[in-house]
Amino acid sequence: MIFKNIKVVELAAVLAGPSVGMFLAELGAEVIKIENLTTKGDVTRTWRLKSEDKENSVTAYFSSVNWGKKSLVLDLRQAEAQEIVHKLVVDADIVISSYLPGAAQKLKVDADTLLKINPMLICAEINGYGESEPRAAFDAIIQAEAGFTFMNGLGKNNYKMPVALMDVLAAHQLKEAVLLAYIERLQTGKGKRVSVSLIESGITALVNQATNWLVGNQISQAIGSEHPNIVPYGTIYQTLDNKQIVLAIGTDGQFADACKVLEIPLQENVITNVQRVANREEVNALFSQQIAKFERKELLEKFLAAKIPAGAVNNMQEVFELPQAKENLLQGENIIGQRTFIAKGIEKAENLSSPPVYNQDVKEILQKLGYKEAEISQLQEKGTLDFDTISL
Repeated sequence: MIFKNIKVVELAAVLAGPSVGMFLAELGAEVIKIENLTTKGDVTRTWRLKSEDKENSVTAYFSSVNWGKKSLVLDLRQAEAQEIVHKLVVDADIVISSYLPGAAQKLKVDADTLLKINPMLICAEINGYGESEPRAAFDAIIQAEAGFTFMNGLGKNNYKMPVALMDVLAAHQLKEAVLLAYIERLQTGKGKRVSVSLIESGITALVNQATNWLVGNQISQAIGSEHPNIVPYGTIYQTLDNKQIVLAIGTDGQFADACKVLEIPLQENVITNVQRVANREEVNALFSQQIAKFERKELLEKFLAAKIPAGAVNNMQEVFELPQAKENLLQGENIIGQRTFIAKGIEKAENLSSPPVYNQDVKEILQKLGYKEAEISQLQEKGTLDFDTISL
């Protein structure tokens, strides 16, 4: 595995930063997750469903991006806790953090401080609005401010995406930055600081919706799952058995073939995509009427045979019945998860350890740093460590 001998210190919480940490763990890195004692760890340990065990610190949300890590809970407001982090980064390769601007400096875990301790360190930072704006960032707000919510929904009923997409996009941006910084370090022997913001990650992911404005001078509206430039593309239809399918017809030939399958006469005013965009409601009405005459399985088989892009609108249970989903599952003790990195051709860790329970590895980590039991007891008494979770 490419990162088998890499050590990562994760000073990030929630989704974006921890997603980068899990990616590195999947490639073989040792990832030590430093959690905040004052909040009783990563806040997602408290984001549990009604159906979840209230005593379990490994919630479904927390488990989504924390496989393969070790957990150490510290009060970084204390000099002794800062010293522990400084000792960890002496031989670390990457530090991941997600603080508000200025907060890391107060806790003495900022890039300038850590690079003085270890000049080969790659300090990877995620922030909300850039390096100078001190606003706290929340995915739902970033989705709105980056234009996604305005376009998502139907008419005046706008919605955020059902996953924290801005966090996911920022994580991918930071993964790329870390890998490039690592390549640069191989060439120069020097580490560096890299950072990405959630707002910029969201804006740069607007792709054609951005250029619809920048080039086409058109503000994209909330048109459900429809595509502003192509018809029918992304359109969802109801089948006879009350299930849903989606079409992604990108060429005039595919449209003509779909009309044949659905036994719809090809009319002169919808032959080209430009015509179909202009006559969107007519196309959708015709397709809705005919698709409602077929059961989903039968119709999808007909579309597949005719090489027409179509698929089922799956619920989560149906998703994880797909062979592609099963291929990337992680199996732990009494828990199942999935990989965040799925590229083929790159060796990955065969079995990742289950997401750590709160403060799971405190003794192991501190003892490796040379702390004796008496010293650990002193740190407990001072409140640097979480006393309730340690037994010597």
